[in-house]
Amino acid sequence: MNRKFLIVGAGRSGICCAKMLLETGDDFVIYDGNINLDKKATEEKIGKSGITFILDKITEKDLEGIDVCAVSPGVPYNSPVLTMAKEKGIPLWSEIELAYLYDKGEIIAITGTNGKTTTTSLVYEIVKAHNENTLLVGNIEIPYTGLALTSKQGGATVAEISSFQLETMVTFRPKVSAVLNITPDHLDRHGTMENYIELKKSITKNQTAEDFCVLNYDDEVLREFGKSLACKVLFFSAKEELTDGLFYKDGTVYKAENGTAAPYLTQQDTNLVGVHNFENIMAAILMTEAFGVPEETIKKAIKAFRAVEHRIEFVAEKNGVKYYNDSKGTNTDAAIKAIDAMPSKTVLIAGGYDKKSDYGEWVSHFPGKVRKLILIGQTRENIAAACEKIGFTDYTFAESLPEAVALASKEAKAGDCCLLSPACASWGMFKSYQQRGDMFKEEVNKM
Repeated sequence: MNRKFLIVGAGRSGICCAKMLLETGDDFVIYDGNINLDKKATEEKIGKSGITFILDKITEKDLEGIDVCAVSPGVPYNSPVLTMAKEKGIPLWSEIELAYLYDKGEIIAITGTNGKTTTTSLVYEIVKAHNENTLLVGNIEIPYTGLALTSKQGGATVAEISSFQLETMVTFRPKVSAVLNITPDHLDRHGTMENYIELKKSITKNQTAEDFCVLNYDDEVLREFGKSLACKVLFFSAKEELTDGLFYKDGTVYKAENGTAAPYLTQQDTNLVGVHNFENIMAAILMTEAFGVPEETIKKAIKAFRAVEHRIEFVAEKNGVKYYNDSKGTNTDAAIKAIDAMPSKTVLIAGGYDKKSDYGEWVSHFPGKVRKLILIGQTRENIAAACEKIGFTDYTFAESLPEAVALASKEAKAGDCCLLSPACASWGMFKSYQQRGDMFKEEVNKM
């Protein structure tokens, strides 16, 4: 298209953007705030030498001739480089937006505070069973720009979309979208809950009457939001018996049409545990039905599906104690769901990077359920203070995750569960939640 891009961020997304632009014939330069970026190694990953890099600081002169900024999700919308670009009238495109322009298939896009990865993975498996030309991309650790050019006419793309990516969406229009839930998260970046809610809603902004949006009826914000949408709205609920949509009751998912409900599937039809996973399943059913997948294919794929790694993932049983890895539980709502999913008394390992979360509701679930809380990371003092407020004192501190696992193994009794569900991001102590979860599994398996 003969445009010149400024790729903002030289991580995985930025590198995939650069590789894609090489194929499309567009020019680009790369900006990264890391003055010590290894330019040679980055060029080797991209497959091109002689790339122009701008590191650390950027000037107005650097933006001369730039047509579009391709923004990696880790770069805040109010960062100096993006603020300068906005002032100069340069469009900001997320990596998702750029890839979307080249995708030949139809899009299913999932956002929400919790459940995105499990739901996205399940939707992908269902759609792939129906259409082999299906891609899995987005916040699920697979940059969209890395695969968009491989898309095929008549194919499908299933995308997990984060609030970070929604900050810089322009024309992105999914055939089917979903907002699974909205609870406080990433307020350190988005500032207010109102801003965060509006970003999540924006996944629907380009949808029309020909499209679909799946919403959680139990979320009051989303229930009201559904009244304002131009597209067709489909609801699911784990608390209410709906007259239209899907609802969960006593271990069974029911499908309701015009007030008449019939069983759709039961706990015996899936390997997933916990009410939150039935919410994910219901969302996946609605999305894939709207996409045209037959019911028989949907049910078969659900039955074959296994839990996503790092999300209430069973690790091992040691000395009668079952160990679960929920490293992906990076906010309090996700961590509540993990605690509620445990079948017995639980020794809980939690804490990490401070995202300015409120821990009150989360710790209110501890009495009678959590035998011992072991706290690590930057947030441990704040979490301990929240525990003291409700009179929960069965907590202790550890300096590292290995120490926490060792303490947990001493505290847990036969028949108990031991759960890593931090309610916090991994940054500071770990590079990612995956690294944190892998270390937990390694320590457990060494016992």
